[in-house]
Order: sequence, then C-alpha cells, then structure tokens
Amino acid sequence: MEVKKNGKILVIDDNEDVLFALNLLLKPLVEDIRVAKNPEQIDRFYDLLHPDVVLLDMNFTRDAISGEEGFEWLEHILHRDAQAVVILMTAYADADKAVRALKSGATDFITKPWDNSKLLATLFAGVELSQERHKNRLLEQRMEVAAATEAPTLIGESPVMQRVMQTVEQVAPTDANVLILGENGTGKDVIARQLCALSHRAAKPFVSIDLGSVPEQLFESELFGYEKGAFTDARKAKAGRMETASGGTLFLDEIGNLPLPLQAKLLAALERREISRIGSTQVTPIKLRSEERR
Repeated sequence: MEVKKNGKILVIDDNEDVLFALNLLLKPLVEDIRVAKNPEQIDRFYDLLHPDVVLLDMNFTRDAISGEEGFEWLEHILHRDAQAVVILMTAYADADKAVRALKSGATDFITKPWDNSKLLATLFAGVELSQERHKNRLLEQRMEVAAATEAPTLIGESPVMQRVMQTVEQVAPTDANVLILGENGTGKDVIARQLCALSHRAAKPFVSIDLGSVPEQLFESELFGYEKGAFTDARKAKAGRMETASGGTLFLDEIGNLPLPLQAKLLAALERREISRIGSTQVTPIKLRSEERR
C-alpha cells in the first residue's frame, strides 16, 4: 500500500550526519524535504520550499550548548512569517530551554538523540497545524475581498431578458469561462453574481476586481499576490485575487480596459490554471471560473 506523503519540511543543522539521517527518515513520508547546514540559507530555502515545518537546531558556530543562536534564528523566522511552525532541537536540552522555546514562539522542542516515532508524531502534528493556519489565513483573505452578499435577482419580462435568463440558467452549472458584454448600466455585474449563485460554486468565494482601475505596476501583485520582502512595502505575504478565488468565481470587471501585454499575462494564467506570487518560484494551481465583462 502506497504511503500518502504529506507536508514540506525544512531542516537546518550543522551536523551532516543528522541531516543525512533525517533526510533518509523523512523523504519517503513527506511531499518535500530540504536540508541545510548553514542557517544563513533559511530565507532562500523558505522562499523556495514554503515549508510547513522548520526543524531548527539550536547551536551552530558560536558555541556548543547555550542555544542562543537557535533563539535568534527562531526570532528571524517568526519575523518574516508570524505563523511559521518552528520546532527546535538540541542535544543540550533542559527544562528552562524548553520553556523559553515555547514562550519565544516555537511550536515544540525535540531533544537529540531522538526517538523516531516521537519525532514523526511531533513533525506531522506540526504539519497539520501549519496547514490549518494556512487555510484560516486564506479564509480571512477571502472574507476581506469576497462580496458575500445575497445575489441580486434578475427581473425582466421582455423576450430579450427571457433569453438572457435562459442562457444564464444553461451556463451556470458548467465550469466554462463566461464573457459578459453590454453597455454601462445594463447590469453585467448582476449577471455575474447570478451565474455564481446558480452554479455549484455558489458557496465558494465570489471575488471581483475592476481591472480598469488597477495601475499597470500593481497588476501582478493584485492578481497573483506576493511574498514577504518581494518589494519595499511587502511586509507580509499576501494571496492575489486569483488565488483567493480558487474554488469559486473570479469576476474580471472591465477586462477590455487592460493593456494588451497584461491581457497576455492574464490569459496565460487562466489557460494554465496556475500562478506564481511575486518573489516566489513556487507555482500555485488554481481552480476557478472566470467571468469577464467589457
């Protein structure tokens, strides 16, 4: 029976034997694992892997037993990601260190030499916690941008409106992207919300963005999101509108006002159903219906 791999682990320890043993133990059980001897590499591997758990040794070059370096690097990680799950480990453990580690923001504390079963239980509990935090963070972002209001009702008795309503009812249950055309004030946004309300995505986010009002220099950060530190004002990572709408409906208002080069970038993301946040090399799959109005 094939074991379902779960979680991404980053291990930082200056002992090559420890890195080899942990890599050998964890590789068959996790989605991805990266190991590094030098804590200076934390930022690079964090951006590359987006780990669920960081397993961090407490002693490196400065001394052998105090653990001060571990606390400093723990603070560094939590500064860049306040919800990071960091598990500290050391061969020089005592109750005071363990208490200080937890008070400083570490999720757990492991002593060397470790018991494999206890180590795995601790790591996978950390993975579960990290993934739950990610879901909650994404839900909060969705709630910030989603127009979670009751869908307006289409009203009209003319033959033309009856045909529009019939088309909406036919298209809504499908996963097809929809282009909505019409003059200003004809209710294209009402049609978009009605399509969402009648679809199997009704309980999922409905995320709207007015592309005509987005400055060209902010287009990618608004649509695709960014990682912390990707640019001067990026003080924390943020999901873009496309990632936030994943599973639901993305309403691209006034898409015709978007410059052609940006339309090409948007088209590529919609065709591939994947995006990369600014400052990240990781590709994030998205599953959404796109509704465009112009």
